Amino acid sequence: MIAKIGRSENLYGALAYNNLKVEKENGQILFANKIIETSDGQYSVAQLAQSFAPYLLANLNTQKHTLHISLNPDPKDNVSDDKYREMAQQYMREMGYGEQPFVVFKHTDIDRSHIHIVSVCVDENGKKISDKFEKMRSMNICRELEKQHHLIPATDKERQQSDKIFKPVDYKAGDVKSQIASVVRHLPNYYQFQTLGEYNALLSLFNITTEKVEGELQGQHREGLLYIPLNEQGEKAGHPFKASLFGKNAGLPALKSHIEICDTKLKNHPTKPTLKAAVTIALQSTADELSFKKQLGEQGINVVVRRNDTGRIYGMTFIDHNSKTVWNGSRLGKELSANVFNDYWNNNIKPDIKEPDKPKEKISRSQDKGDLPAEKPHPMFEFDNTNKKDDGLIEAFGGFFIPEAQGEDYEEQDFANKMKKKRKRKRGQQ
Repeated sequence: MIAKIGRSENLYGALAYNNLKVEKENGQILFANKIIETSDGQYSVAQLAQSFAPYLLANLNTQKHTLHISLNPDPKDNVSDDKYREMAQQYMREMGYGEQPFVVFKHTDIDRSHIHIVSVCVDENGKKISDKFEKMRSMNICRELEKQHHLIPATDKERQQSDKIFKPVDYKAGDVKSQIASVVRHLPNYYQFQTLGEYNALLSLFNITTEKVEGELQGQHREGLLYIPLNEQGEKAGHPFKASLFGKNAGLPALKSHIEICDTKLKNHPTKPTLKAAVTIALQSTADELSFKKQLGEQGINVVVRRNDTGRIYGMTFIDHNSKTVWNGSRLGKELSANVFNDYWNNNIKPDIKEPDKPKEKISRSQDKGDLPAEKPHPMFEFDNTNKKDDGLIEAFGGFFIPEAQGEDYEEQDFANKMKKKRKRKRGQQ
């Protein structure tokens, strides 16, 4: 189980965010400690806030007085409401907040149920409750709760190796925003690419595409990115999401900076000649797109082919999972550009890479393009011999595990960003 502790000066915002989940039937109040009861057991934000008012009025000099804590068990853990109540009370008691007013909310709008606890960190006399060694104490309490309630340990190495963080978006499964977030917030940390087109080729393996948007706001030129889910056919399958919803790493400025760094790193990258040789051999030794992709796939290389409405190939991108690099075909060499593959696969003109002056040869092949499977991320573990079960994509990324992802709530971050913008506007008006 992972605990996240947030502090702010906005009690109303924390209560409003969680109560909104309740109103939309995506959450419920599981427990209330030292909260003024209502006749029907239902609460408005104003009613909840009344119980905290005396503590905030007595507050001496603590600026960030509001606590917003989330407790996140492993998605595979089946935690009952009673168990959540017991864990929340024990956690708050051992953290030193057992005598504080606090509300425990359960969120059910994503595939992993979890709880949020809203409280204040100043006591009834206005004195701040000590937060010394807070992170260490929180981690120790989480380990204790895992043992008591037989939960999957967050530090379990076996779980870390099998946890599935990166996986293609399934727009039918719902909560598309969190699905996209789990990919785009972390993918650039591991893969190197030199253009947004190459980034899009990488994203397409996860049923995501991104589009650049530009315009003017208050006389200034602005540009940004939209992330859009795709279906199995690579078609847009839902409404777009602004990059700002997924944090700075997913935004255009961060990606531009990443691309600049990659430009330098990939100039003389040792993987380029190796990858070029692998693609060249596959092109010379196969007769159609399907066998070409299969041969490279067995070497840990994904191939993303881009076609226009008439079927003409206008883009070829190679994703080498061995070196975590992405390359357009023309960047590897003119002899591996999209035109070469279009001539070969669409017009039956076989390329002669070894002897460029030799007239191109017409060949006869048969391939039903309609039967070509959609490109999927390569299961890296099959040739690493670390795991023979194709039950996830974490191995395709060299076994990367991102512990923060288990405890992230992107709806919460979006709400917090909106509250910050409102406060800025109010200050500007004053």
